[in-house]
Amino acid sequence: MILVTGGAGFIGSNLVAALAEQGRDVVISDRLRSGDKWKNIAKAGFRELVAPEALDGWLERSGGGLDGVVHLGAISATTETDADLIYETNARLSTRLWHWCAERGVPYVYASSAATYGDGSAGFDDDPAALASLRPLNPYGWSKLVFDRFVLHEVGEGRAQPPQWVGLKFFNVYGPNEYHKGSMQSVVAQKYPLVAAGKPVTLFASAHPDYPDGGQMRDFIYVADCVDVMLWLLENRRVSGLFNLGTGKARSFADLATALSAAAGAEPRIEFIPTPEALRGRYQYFTEANMRRLRAAGYAREFTGLEDGVRDYVQRYLSRADRYR
Repeated sequence: MILVTGGAGFIGSNLVAALAEQGRDVVISDRLRSGDKWKNIAKAGFRELVAPEALDGWLERSGGGLDGVVHLGAISATTETDADLIYETNARLSTRLWHWCAERGVPYVYASSAATYGDGSAGFDDDPAALASLRPLNPYGWSKLVFDRFVLHEVGEGRAQPPQWVGLKFFNVYGPNEYHKGSMQSVVAQKYPLVAAGKPVTLFASAHPDYPDGGQMRDFIYVADCVDVMLWLLENRRVSGLFNLGTGKARSFADLATALSAAAGAEPRIEFIPTPEALRGRYQYFTEANMRRLRAAGYAREFTGLEDGVRDYVQRYLSRADRYR
């Protein structure tokens, strides 16, 4: 039995679906609220849905049968400004789950983020020694860095720890079941309706002299690859550590727009709009995961290329009446 916090969210619901396909018992901890988020888990079999505020009590009553905890639940909006709420949700809960797993010998996989790298000036190396130099650009990235530092301090001091622990620094993930995220959806999901309507893709113009319009770069990774890595980790419990999770290859937003148009059978057309003032001081112009450590740990499968991933997403999900995994 696996507990997936944030299991009705984007990455979480894709993981829940894959675990259910394997015949695993899955418990989800999440909130569905009044929108369409429930559709993310409408097709997946799961044992129970636990509200986050009831999770501590559920663990004490029913957590004895858990074979693993995958903690993906968080406030993930980089635009959220309530740092107290972010810290309580993203750091304190993560810490409580760490101690619970350590006390009961349960493997623990949790979501960190590439947002911990800030503007990238300190690089994108997941070597634990690099954590001290990182300066996130927003409270979300800071909260993830706080917990990464806590974990490495506990391990370094030889304190009680889960038998397996893994922190995954997710880069720019795209794929089905992200629709409830609103403005935090991937560019693929946000711009597909424009392409489908025969309109040009709108991208932010560059406000950085080193990057042309559309030349801003990200490490875009398909959610199916993220799920595959997590499944591999759950099967390879000798592996512990803090790992980047991207493809290891940065691509431009212009490349992404071109791939999106091709997947939809349209000619690529791009229009550039000004970057909002509120984002200009907190905008990452380049991200690229150094994947050396995950490869050294034994993960050998190839990641999906941008064109292939966008094509799969558009043709199997976005272009269909039922867009859900």
